[in-house]
Amino acid sequence: MDTKLTLYGFNNLTKTLSFNIYDVCYAKSEREQRDYIAYIDEQYNSDRLTKILVDVTDMIGAHILNISKQDYDPQGASVNILIAEGSLSSEHIDESCNQGKYLSNSRDTVHAHLDKSHVTVHTFPEHHPDNSISTFRVDIDVSTCGEISPLNALDYLIGSFDSDIITIDYRVRGFTRDVHGMKYFIDHDITSIQDYIDDHTLTRYDAIDVNVYQSNIFHTKMLIKEIELQNYLFNKDVYELPPKQRLDITNSLRKEMIEIFSGMNIY
Repeated sequence: MDTKLTLYGFNNLTKTLSFNIYDVCYAKSEREQRDYIAYIDEQYNSDRLTKILVDVTDMIGAHILNISKQDYDPQGASVNILIAEGSLSSEHIDESCNQGKYLSNSRDTVHAHLDKSHVTVHTFPEHHPDNSISTFRVDIDVSTCGEISPLNALDYLIGSFDSDIITIDYRVRGFTRDVHGMKYFIDHDITSIQDYIDDHTLTRYDAIDVNVYQSNIFHTKMLIKEIELQNYLFNKDVYELPPKQRLDITNSLRKEMIEIFSGMNIY
């Protein structure tokens, strides 16, 4: 919309951005698979994920009230961040809130809870028992209520992870009213989620949209175009492998990606 809406009351539209990011790797031996899981657990520990969430909070114009974390045994952790849409004076902040002034050690799950909304990040590393393919999945949800939009952080979030397949959903729920009582079921123009992704990023992927415009539901799937095999080998040099094995591994990686991208078993 070209001009800012003059609202009756406050903007209570709920805008939710949800997506999965998958990173695929070839790890043949049991030790390589264990090492890959350990590498992912360290590379994407909760300190790094929390930093990402803090950056997202800043990008969407929210303010941190509280950060809490919990490690789990044998692996994993949770982080909860309470965030306000606008800044609050100190007398209005509960004394139990730390306002993000400490970050304790933890691992691979981050959850952020806004005062009207939430941000969550969960990681899921796993490996295939037969075909030597390991995958690392990141689930991210950013839900905001009011004027702030999670789309502002989309490109940053994509760039924060190595992504072979990306599945993105964006939807707007509820309605808000202007001063004349007219209901608005969306307060911004959007034709595709791709409009919020950097052009350079898009050139690396095949992308398709499945949108339901009348319901303010937008869906985009992205699949990496080129496979540079060295980037998918864990602790192994590509030139250690004979040409036929390189081709077989590349084909296995591509098949795994296509099935994840398609959301069904094909091969």
